[in-house]
Parts: sequence; structure tokens; C-alpha cells
Amino acid sequence: MAMRTFDFSPLYRSTVGFDSVTRLLESALRADEGQNSYPPYNIEKTGENAYRITMAVAGFSESDITITAQDNSLVVTGKIAKTEEEKKFLHRGIAGRAFERRFELAEHIRVSGASLVNGLLHVDLVKEVPEAKKPRTVKIETVAPKQATVLENQAA
Repeated sequence: MAMRTFDFSPLYRSTVGFDSVTRLLESALRADEGQNSYPPYNIEKTGENAYRITMAVAGFSESDITITAQDNSLVVTGKIAKTEEEKKFLHRGIAGRAFERRFELAEHIRVSGASLVNGLLHVDLVKEVPEAKKPRTVKIETVAPKQATVLENQAA
């Protein structure tokens, strides 16, 4: 098992307020090492400010899956409800075990919708930057220097 460590201290010398980003990177590296791969998923960019997470959740219905978006976190959990009749499998290749998958979302990303089609759960995300946070042009005003008017008044 290869050990991966990264030293983020050089970033602290030239950045201000990005300590949460380095914590996010460190936690992502730790989670990646220990997290299982169930259920498999894709993350795709579907537009300029649009994304989609697709998870393979064969055997789960809409009522078995919960999607929770809070702050900058998205949590998808799945748990198949117990049925009264017990099935007797000769071979069980379709995993139906409970899962919890967490995604850290960037600032201004919100969940715009979700759908379950043919065993694939699609979670659509959109980036909506508030008008106050968008770049704006600042007008530069020309102001007459005060010293010039003071000297003119003294000379008169």
C-alpha cells in the first residue's frame, strides 16, 4: 500500500483564507483511501454551470433513496426496505446493501433535481453565483488635485 502525503504549508505563505480548501483536500485524500466503491458513480459536467452525478443503484426504488443537501455537502443514502417474504437466492450478484455516499460541493452549487431511470440515479447540480458576487467594473473618477487649487488661491 503506497502512502500519499502532501505538504500544504507552502500555500499558507501566499494565500489568505484558503485553509478550508487545504482541509478539504486532506479529508478527500483520507476518504479516498478507506472508502469502498459501492455504489459506483460518475460525475460529469453537462454545461457551463451544470453538473450531474450518476449513481448505479440497481434494485433501489425512489422510496429507498434519500438525498440531503446541506451547506456545501450532498449526502445520498440508500436502504432497501425489508419485505415480509424472504427470498431464497441460489446466486446473489446484485448488491442491495445499504450505502451512504458523500460529496463536498463548491460554493454556490445547489441541487436542481434528481431522477431515477433504469437503475441509475441522476442528481443534477447547478452553479448559481449571486449577483453581488459576480465581477463588476468599478468606474474610475477624475478628481482635481487639492494642492493645485490651494496654490492658485494663495497666488491671487
